[in-house]
Amino acid sequence: MRLTRLVSAASAAVLTATLALTGGQLAQAADASVGAQAAGGDYVALGDSYSSGVGAGDYDSGSGDCKRSNRAYPKLWAAKNAPASFHFTACSGAVTGDVLNKQLGPINSGTDLVSITIGGNDAGFVDVMTTCVLQSESTCVNRVNTARAYVEKTLPGKLDAVYTAIKNKAPRARVVVLGYPRFYKLNGTCVVGLTEKERSTINGAADLLNSITAKRAADHGFGYGDVASRFTGHEICSGDAWLHSVTFPIGDSYHPKAAGQSGGYLPAFSSAI
Repeated sequence: MRLTRLVSAASAAVLTATLALTGGQLAQAADASVGAQAAGGDYVALGDSYSSGVGAGDYDSGSGDCKRSNRAYPKLWAAKNAPASFHFTACSGAVTGDVLNKQLGPINSGTDLVSITIGGNDAGFVDVMTTCVLQSESTCVNRVNTARAYVEKTLPGKLDAVYTAIKNKAPRARVVVLGYPRFYKLNGTCVVGLTEKERSTINGAADLLNSITAKRAADHGFGYGDVASRFTGHEICSGDAWLHSVTFPIGDSYHPKAAGQSGGYLPAFSSAI
């Protein structure tokens, strides 16, 4: 009787281990299938200036004020993976409403992969940085706090509207939402410009924006690409910045350089796929 129970227990253990291994292999196979489908299928890149590649240079002359760069992560990924089709509709200055009204045209039920950065302009990114550069520390902090309140109370609904529209148009697509980098290395190499309190406050707002974006993406079943960690050590004031500070042309300010697109955004996107 004891031997029978021992054999039964051993058989059960083997069966359990086999099922666990098989389940893991199936999950890996499913993930590989999704990745292969995305890499070889139809890809649409949506979003704002962080997706269009403002700051990276080498802009497509046909993109006009949208400033779509050949060094932007969507272009780099498409060049490396050769999807069956590639549509690049991301545009400098875009807000959530622009994605809904101007960028979704190429997406359909056959779309396999979608990438997007959006939300920073809705929260007033340009006005925040202009205020902080030109006005007092207290005015800067107050403006950032206003943006934080918007991100917490209003932006989630706007992100939901965009993500729902993408899901409805491309129900089987792998959708990857990417975040934004922190702008500053604190106690870094900068000896002029914003105060440490201003820099810390701006970084905190970026973290909040990323956390809200990641949560909304997850709730829609989308992947999330964390770029903040990849830009660590390459922020403004780091000595090896992948982001422009105040620069000319002024529109490049506080946007990723070509190194930020290739070293930060591209691997974050590839990993999330």
